[in-house]
Amino acid sequence: MSNAQWLQIDATTYSIDGLLDRDTVPILWPTLSQWSPSEQSVEVSLEQIKRVDSAGMVMLIHLIEHAKKQNCHIMLSFVPKQLSTLFQLSNVDELIAGHVKNK
Repeated sequence: MSNAQWLQIDATTYSIDGLLDRDTVPILWPTLSQWSPSEQSVEVSLEQIKRVDSAGMVMLIHLIEHAKKQNCHIMLSFVPKQLSTLFQLSNVDELIAGHVKNK
C-alpha cells in the first residue's frame, strides 16, 4: 500500500501523490481537514495519483468545500480519467466542473 501524500509545491500549488482510496483517505483527511490555505486560489495537482476510488472522490469534494469556507477556490489539475468517470457516474460532474482545470 502506498499512502497518499499532501505536498506543497509553492504558495499556490499542491499535489496529492500515491493511492487515494478507502484505505488511505482516513490517514490523509486529518491533515487536509486542518489545512488553512493562505491564498484565495490554489491548484491541486492529481498527476501523481496512482489509483482513486469513490472514497477519494468524496474526500476531494470535502476538500473543495473546506477551502470554500476559508475563501479559497481549488482547481484540480491532471484529473485522472478514472476520477472523471466517478464524477460522471455519481452525478457530481456539474458540481465539480468549476474546479477542474482543463489540460
